[in-house]
Amino acid sequence: MPKDTVKQKERVIIHKIDTLQNRMPFVVIFIAGIIGMVTGFVGSLFQYAVSWVSHSRVELSLNLFSNHWVTYIWSFFIAALMGIFAYYLVQRFSPEASGSGIPEIEGALIDKRPVRWLHVLPVKFFGGLGALGSGMVLGREGPTVQMGANLGQLIAKLFKIDNKESKHTFLATGAAAGITTAFNAPLAGILFVIEEMREEFTYSLSSIKAIFIGVVGACIMYRVMISAAPIFNFSIYAAVPLSSLWLYFIFGSILGLIGAISNQGVLKLRDKLQSFYQLKSYYFLLVGGLLAGIFGLLSLYYPAITGGGFDIIPNVVDQLYGLWPLVAILAIRLIATILCFSSGAPGGIFSPTLALGAIVGVLFGLGLQSLFPYYQVELGACAIIGMAGLFAATIRAPLTGIVLIMEMTGNYLLILPLIITCLAATFIAQSLGQKPLYTAILDKLIHRDNG
Repeated sequence: MPKDTVKQKERVIIHKIDTLQNRMPFVVIFIAGIIGMVTGFVGSLFQYAVSWVSHSRVELSLNLFSNHWVTYIWSFFIAALMGIFAYYLVQRFSPEASGSGIPEIEGALIDKRPVRWLHVLPVKFFGGLGALGSGMVLGREGPTVQMGANLGQLIAKLFKIDNKESKHTFLATGAAAGITTAFNAPLAGILFVIEEMREEFTYSLSSIKAIFIGVVGACIMYRVMISAAPIFNFSIYAAVPLSSLWLYFIFGSILGLIGAISNQGVLKLRDKLQSFYQLKSYYFLLVGGLLAGIFGLLSLYYPAITGGGFDIIPNVVDQLYGLWPLVAILAIRLIATILCFSSGAPGGIFSPTLALGAIVGVLFGLGLQSLFPYYQVELGACAIIGMAGLFAATIRAPLTGIVLIMEMTGNYLLILPLIITCLAATFIAQSLGQKPLYTAILDKLIHRDNG
């Protein structure tokens, strides 16, 4: 073959490679936009479905029978069946769908955990409906994140993307879109991947652009299907006096201690329950049915101590509970959060954590009003700061917590106490030797796989 012909063919091949490399970022961004839109649709549908199932169960239980004892038995039985259904799906088809699923995504980003979207997506969606719809103290945010990440892998498969870096980018894009959809908080979705998944996520200009586009797509879909308004319709509070900022370091320290205790409780109970489940396979279903039945029954008469927590937060901010009822709700919800999340149900911990933070915030605010009346402390502002602080202490992502709460409430003037509280909470939790919750869970999962 003549040399000129060979050189010409080499130039053609090089040109094709250069063209493909130039087009690849556009392909990645295009696919990321699709991932964001699909995640926004599925996450919004999941939110609608959880709300409908929860309200339908309560209405049916309250109106079906006139006899109170029959209502009690029926309520327990129906919720227990929903729990057994959710736990059975997890046990039979997708064990990685238990819990929030976020540690599974972090593990997948470092190729330590599988991404079996064909199993995870239906189990997380319908199992989540069963667990959350029963009244258990679980959040829909973790499941939305895991579904988003798995949708990223599904769509990559449909487009025949086999490149590992691109697949990881789509995994992270789906996770960011999931956070955005769950909270209507696009900036928090971006920061969650950057901050929480910083050790697992591979940064590049292309991957960051993909996450931005995915978040925009998810946010648009959420606002079309649900609402453009922030999750909470709170008052806009004035900036706190500069002379009172020192108090929020104390507040953050308290939240850091609570976060460390909560995380330690979750990890220890998870270990004990895993050992218990290994004795008999049906013990997993038994625990799920028992927990779902109890919280399903309680949700009829004491809704403040059941459910994810988004319904109770406005009531806490509006000061609809007295001091001691609020203390009781805090204690019960803290125990319930640890129990439900540790049990292996397909549900998350974000919204229960935010609810606990709001309660602690109001209690702290009541104390400040008694001790420092001249600071004119507003309880609603303390609740908002408490939500961010406990999120930061538990998840160990202070920047995400700050931005998330500002996007959810629109209270940007509270930025200084938010920063101080979140940093103090993170510092105290870290000083007590506690790893971030998801990191600790992932470490245990990898150790179990290698053991």
